[in-house]
Amino acid sequence: MIQTVRLQGEDKKLYELVAPLVMDPKVLHANNNYPFKTGENFVWFIAVEENKVVGFIPVEQRGNQAIVNNYYIGSKRGEVLPTLLQAIISYYENAEEWILSSVTLIEDRDEFIQQGFTIDREWTRYLKMSR
Repeated sequence: MIQTVRLQGEDKKLYELVAPLVMDPKVLHANNNYPFKTGENFVWFIAVEENKVVGFIPVEQRGNQAIVNNYYIGSKRGEVLPTLLQAIISYYENAEEWILSSVTLIEDRDEFIQQGFTIDREWTRYLKMSR
């Protein structure tokens, strides 16, 4: 069973959970060799199964926007991604002032649409989406 953990961007537990992945060359390669960012204005949603991190989505809070960008989903993409998206939506839809947007990988388009996101702009590898 997948559990979702929500942590602030500078929480020490965050570093313990995601450090092995964000420093893994294979994970970085999957993210086009772009490093994962964090800070006090980030909230991380982390999927854990059997004490192992199987995916994460950092959300940057900028102004009144909550922005999904540079996320990692392991091998159970069809199970992990919807679980994390539902946790993010639930967290942010309870606060009316937030506008939820995402820079989404093309291959995840259908799952984001299924979760109520619409396409604002298309690039070669990514979509700008909002909900």
